[in-house]
Amino acid sequence: MTLLQVRDLATHFFTRDGVARAVDGVSFDLDAGDTLGIVGESGCGKSVTALSILRLLPPETARIVAGSVRFQGEDLTALSPEAMRAIRGHRISMIFQEPMTSLNPVLTVGTQIAENVVRHMGVGWKQANERAHAMLDLVGIADSRRRLGEYPHQLSGGMRQRVMIAIALSCDPQLLIADEPTTALDVTIQAQILDLMLGLKEKLGTAIIMITHDLGVVAETCQRVVVMYAGRKVEEASVAGLFAAPTHPYTRGLMRAIPRLDMDAEQDGRRIRLQEIPGIVPALNRPIAGCAFAPRCGFATARCRAEAPPLAETGAGHLAACWEAARVLESAA
Repeated sequence: MTLLQVRDLATHFFTRDGVARAVDGVSFDLDAGDTLGIVGESGCGKSVTALSILRLLPPETARIVAGSVRFQGEDLTALSPEAMRAIRGHRISMIFQEPMTSLNPVLTVGTQIAENVVRHMGVGWKQANERAHAMLDLVGIADSRRRLGEYPHQLSGGMRQRVMIAIALSCDPQLLIADEPTTALDVTIQAQILDLMLGLKEKLGTAIIMITHDLGVVAETCQRVVVMYAGRKVEEASVAGLFAAPTHPYTRGLMRAIPRLDMDAEQDGRRIRLQEIPGIVPALNRPIAGCAFAPRCGFATARCRAEAPPLAETGAGHLAACWEAARVLESAA
């Protein structure tokens, strides 16, 4: 059953330097209980897509100018601010990238969890505090009763991220959006947080949108993946299909930039050679003719520089926006 349906979403920022097309016609679906990865380098529109879904954009500078976001059949872009506040933190929750700046430094973690429960579940503070205690237990925080009375600065980075997950899940949302949830953590804690999220997904049946630049996280956690570049969706496939046959040259560039242990060795040790993608991301406040990736692409032709390629099926459930998709696939064979 389709839980979330995003169609032709366009979000623009209105700045002194012009209109920045941060999200430019993005579409995807998410089924109940599934995990969708959205990947791409910084500035590609991943986080703005998530903020657009929840309508958390700064109204002074940003606006959804086209498209629809349907959650359980209801178009979120047409709802009143009051109706959206009732959905945020309840039916749809979000885990932000840096918990230290997302948590309130002057409120205890117990109060912050309980506050969300009181607001959305209509219970008293005593019951909400018990729910907060149960949520800290659920996310694996030891000595949870004592931790309820502590402030964010008294917790480690991994514990703060667990508190963020506890807040996000405290009202049993149908959809959880995780925006780079492990970026600021060391690799051991990253693995623990990802395992925690996957375990809670299995236990609670929550659908997840995992926003990340780390394809390793996508491989471990997701069923499908959307690749974004310069505000546009350039490829979508199952995780297995994407790793087996990346079709867009940008996706291939991301794959080649993943460190591997079997890379060329020099002298008595291994040297990891990362193949960077040449060039820079185009400015989003200027018109982009043709394919946005064409100036950085080794497969680009005159057509690529003149006409924007549509998303086309290159395999079963595999979509790519590339005029030269056949050549890209042949070169990898």
